[in-house]
Amino acid sequence: MELVKGYKTLSELEDKYYGKIGTPEREQYEFELSMDILGEKLKQIRKDRKLTQEQLGKMIGVQKAQISKLESGNNSATISTVLKVFRAMKAKVKLKIEIEEPIGLVAE
Repeated sequence: MELVKGYKTLSELEDKYYGKIGTPEREQYEFELSMDILGEKLKQIRKDRKLTQEQLGKMIGVQKAQISKLESGNNSATISTVLKVFRAMKAKVKLKIEIEEPIGLVAE
């Protein structure tokens, strides 16, 4: 089964439309996708906790509009703000950092 004629994987489509991994265009795509996923998760937890955007905003000292922007992925909020939002909802956040390859470190 082909996704789109001539392409067999999502990676092939992403390479074509957003550039190869490591290019600025692909990095931007990956960042925006991550922000969308983060926003959806925030919204899901907020609703599970039966909180409005306004209530959540008051809990952390920001306006409802800021929560709305976070949930829609249209915000480049700081990590501290994102963590503050999740902590207010009693949700744990784990940050995973992967190092792909060394960048020429020289032992002294």
